[in-house]
Amino acid sequence: MPLSIDSSIKLASGHSIPQLGYGVYQARSKECENGVKEAIKAGYRHIDSAQAYHNEDVVGRAVLQTDIPRSSIFLTTKYMPSHTVHPSSSVYDILKNSLKKIDRTGSDQPYIDLMLIHAPFGGEEGRKNNWEALVKAQKEGWIRDIGVSNFGVNHLKSLPSPKPSINQIELHPFCQQREIVKYCGENGIAVQAYSPLIRADPKRYENPVLVGLAKKYEKEVAQVLIRWSLQKGYIPLPKSVTPSRIKSNADVYDFELTEEDMKALDGLDEGAKGACTWNPVDQP
Repeated sequence: MPLSIDSSIKLASGHSIPQLGYGVYQARSKECENGVKEAIKAGYRHIDSAQAYHNEDVVGRAVLQTDIPRSSIFLTTKYMPSHTVHPSSSVYDILKNSLKKIDRTGSDQPYIDLMLIHAPFGGEEGRKNNWEALVKAQKEGWIRDIGVSNFGVNHLKSLPSPKPSINQIELHPFCQQREIVKYCGENGIAVQAYSPLIRADPKRYENPVLVGLAKKYEKEVAQVLIRWSLQKGYIPLPKSVTPSRIKSNADVYDFELTEEDMKALDGLDEGAKGACTWNPVDQP
């Protein structure tokens, strides 16, 4: 089936997640609120927030101000662990705070579609405690899917069951995290791609392969990058607070990269050196 703005990916839990997401990393209050509303107007049905972004409540408020019902919007947030080990009961209480902020519908049964552990901090014991808190919340039904972010293969292997639905990692042609992606694919873990636009790095955007493909399809470099991610089967999370960019980042369904194009983009991989963010997948 051809990709479209309505495309979704089935998670191991049986739930579906819209394949194109809208990221709100470091978006301040008003620009975050306006950005979410513009994204929903442009057809996005998946918003990615985090405790560390300090805008969960803004996202929840913005969703309420649209004509789209809460049940049609997939809301993700993330628990930010520390390097100190905390008992799972303390983590659980912090997760509850996110629920109050991001689902502001006033429903008797508020919920979060997806909660991730934001980073593999805390060592094996800390990760175990954090995961147990997420598992408890999922069993109670107010978190529907649970997953991780920035987890390397060793982190994933040492997690207690159940396996995470998702691993959200930095992912774009210059940083393809192949070992992690391979492990996730073999174990039914969907892959979300943060920083799919390489933070609009001007130097990267001058790469001849990207420039050539943008010219070939009469598209922007950013659109080529998103299309690559979608065709890989990832869940990209482009971020912008500019209405025209939010719209153009979703205008990626009227062209298709050929197998040769995809190989050319795959050939840009620089491994860990290609990362443009913190990318803490090698934490102990």
